[in-house]
Amino acid sequence: MIPSPDTACILLYGEIGGFDGVNDKDIVCELYEYASMYKGIDVRINSPGGSVYAGMAIFNALRASDADITIYVDGIAASMASVIALCGKPVYMSQYARLMLHNPYGGCYGNKEEMKAVAEQLEALEDTLADMYASKTGKTREEIKDAYFDGKDHWITAKEAREMGFIDGIYDIGERVDAGTPQEVYAAFQARLDNQTLNTGNMMYEELKKRPSFASCATDEDVVRTLSSLENKAGQYDALVKERDTLKASLDGYVEKEREARKAEIRNLLEDAMQDGRIAPSDRDAYQAVLEKDYENGRRIVDGLAKKKSVDDVPDTPLQDKSGWNDNWKEIRKKNGFN
Repeated sequence: MIPSPDTACILLYGEIGGFDGVNDKDIVCELYEYASMYKGIDVRINSPGGSVYAGMAIFNALRASDADITIYVDGIAASMASVIALCGKPVYMSQYARLMLHNPYGGCYGNKEEMKAVAEQLEALEDTLADMYASKTGKTREEIKDAYFDGKDHWITAKEAREMGFIDGIYDIGERVDAGTPQEVYAAFQARLDNQTLNTGNMMYEELKKRPSFASCATDEDVVRTLSSLENKAGQYDALVKERDTLKASLDGYVEKEREARKAEIRNLLEDAMQDGRIAPSDRDAYQAVLEKDYENGRRIVDGLAKKKSVDDVPDTPLQDKSGWNDNWKEIRKKNGFN
């Protein structure tokens, strides 16, 4: 999977469903992820085929996707890979490339009933695969089966595929190659990949020119300068991201320390207020909420609360009776013979 500024590329290079080839789960997951991130997705195929059911999963995911998908057959799209290539999206072949169609095949080990069941499954798969080919070519199921499911391998060139309606075009028609057998096709294609250079007639150069950064490039030197500039910007971006992450981590540490200090300050303020009777225990949570929301005003409220008076606050001086009652009482006692 190869991302780029606006078009991602998925490589279906290898055996479909193989342990080290094209894994249907990975391909489908990446397809859905890329579809949400990029304007277009290029799917490039160079595969001898493989598992029918793994290929069906990839076929269905590509066909159902709303993404702007374009398929390129770079080398060989054989067997199940040819079915995937014809999933209904625009498909282009290199003139070096080949499609190969044939009957599905499989095997089993068991009794005659088990073998009959496998044969019936293969016959049913022929109908299914024929329908999948027909959806691209416009042919009927029977026409596909009669032409390609006769027990032989059918190798189709890019020119033949275009004439027969299998593909929409040939992406490197300006080039020529004198190759006939699959081995010669493979060797020619690999040599082309190894020796391709940036020039105005090269597919890779044309792809680069579609990117905004390379739109004004007219020569190889322009492309190299633009790549160098982008590389420098990428390096600067990475450094900025690293610096940002470091500063963010430091800031987060300071913020956390300040938050813990404020919590401790609120806790001590409430404890003091409860001890001197300014706040009842039942009101603590309410005052804490006020302090956490607006500390400065909340503190002014708490500091302004009156302290509760205790016995210790009462003066020790004896009470003075200003009414004269004690004197009257003494006089009454004296008249009645009490001392």
